[in-house]
Amino acid sequence: MELAVIMLIAVGLSMDAFAVSISSGLNLDRFRLGYALKIAFFFGGFQAAMPVIGFAAGLSVRDFIAGIDHWVAFALLAFIGAKMIFDALFGREDNPRTNGHSLATLLTLSVATSIDALAVGISFSFLDIGIVLPACIIGIVTFLVSLAGVVIGRKAGHHLESKAEVLGGVILIGIGLKILLEHLS
Repeated sequence: MELAVIMLIAVGLSMDAFAVSISSGLNLDRFRLGYALKIAFFFGGFQAAMPVIGFAAGLSVRDFIAGIDHWVAFALLAFIGAKMIFDALFGREDNPRTNGHSLATLLTLSVATSIDALAVGISFSFLDIGIVLPACIIGIVTFLVSLAGVVIGRKAGHHLESKAEVLGGVILIGIGLKILLEHLS
């Protein structure tokens, strides 16, 4: 897989973490670097780990669906992207609005924002794409995006959250479509 595609996937996956990071930044009375680094570390770490877990899970079923793997990858990416867009445009009841100071809250938010990375890892196993480099890139990009999200949230406010999630959803759908079209041609 091309590095540019991996970077786009990483940006797309990081948008949930970005939105939650903005939300976390909104709750700060003043910017605290340690707090921003803590959020970035958790979100980046979970975003890096989840594709590896998904990859391992996907390996166990890859042989059963080898003939339709491109359709499965497309469906997973399109579903994740569409859900991100829907949630951003129409809201969701479970939208986390918290400062994430407690470890339990931060762990919950980290898992919630990285579930889509699990599905991407499954897709990578179906497509026989190595997972180490993408997982590292996804983790680093999410770390940086989350760090920026806390800073932006402290300064900018709510109006960027939904736009980031829509962009992430569009990117994931586009990559899923690219995978499907490459395998059909």
